[in-house]
Amino acid sequence: MRIATYNVEWFSSLFNRKDELLNDGGWSARYNVTRAQQTAALGTVFRAIDADAVMLIEAPDQSKTNSTIRALTNFVDHFQLRTREIIMGFPNDTEQEIALLYDPDVMIAAHDPQGEYSGTEGAAGAPRFDGALLIDLDIDATEDLVVFSKPPLEVAVQTAGGLDFRMIGAHLKSKAPHGAGSAAEMASINIANRRKQLAQAVWLRARIDEHLAEGTPLIVLGDLNDGPGLDEFESLFGRSSVEIVMGMDDGAGLFDPHARQALSRKLGAQPTTARFWIRPEKRFLQALLDYIMVTNDIHARNARWRIWHPLDDPECWQNPELRDALVTASDHFPVTLDFDDLS
Repeated sequence: MRIATYNVEWFSSLFNRKDELLNDGGWSARYNVTRAQQTAALGTVFRAIDADAVMLIEAPDQSKTNSTIRALTNFVDHFQLRTREIIMGFPNDTEQEIALLYDPDVMIAAHDPQGEYSGTEGAAGAPRFDGALLIDLDIDATEDLVVFSKPPLEVAVQTAGGLDFRMIGAHLKSKAPHGAGSAAEMASINIANRRKQLAQAVWLRARIDEHLAEGTPLIVLGDLNDGPGLDEFESLFGRSSVEIVMGMDDGAGLFDPHARQALSRKLGAQPTTARFWIRPEKRFLQALLDYIMVTNDIHARNARWRIWHPLDDPECWQNPELRDALVTASDHFPVTLDFDDLS
């Protein structure tokens, strides 16, 4: 069984208002990459990873005029991918949805949200992800309302081999400091937004704890946009979103070897899953943002992780077509997990 997570930068811009692929010479939203080039690169990458299921982060837009599932169906049909069934959870207004592509010959999957719906009034604990969480963000004895800009996708899975497990696809993100008029105001907005992101991680962790208490095999995967040493706010808050979601301090931690490696060392080489061009500094920044975290029962099934990094993975580097496609397709690279699925 192979499960993948893949953040495709501005996937939505590759489709027109009828959700048809714009497979032409016009510019994509990626710098100096045409829509045809990005589309072809994505086809190469999806075929190469050959996953049984792909948790797609930044999937095409779901709105009054667009359909995520219709757009992805057109993409899958274009490349004749075997991950031809598509589900998505609660839509959002960012044009970056979370969706799952899967092979129906290998598994049955369904959107299966947990928790009570809390509405706009909110609730403590672990309400449904399309509602609101009540939590004190700044220790002022007043509860704040937190919502997900991109509600996580909760999926119930049964494999052809007889294994039942759950997946939660997540995209946690701290908003940019829009509207800041000074450095001090920018810092204040950044801190407030980071508090909200950490609160989302606490909310996600509360759902994880529920599944752990029930003994449910679980995979949490996606882009957490956070990690050890990623920015200056880590020392202020003490823990990153990654550490909160993994639950490393309470004896009930999820496992991801790349996260563990990064958390265990302050200096030296670390795994990375994303590569961004920093225009003012004229250089690339690499970061570990994409994770596949699992419970012990999944880990025990001969679990193997791989980051499909075009420069760091020898097989990717030695395959020029795949290497170039990974660079062209997105600023993130796929992460895959292989494990034995027989019950």
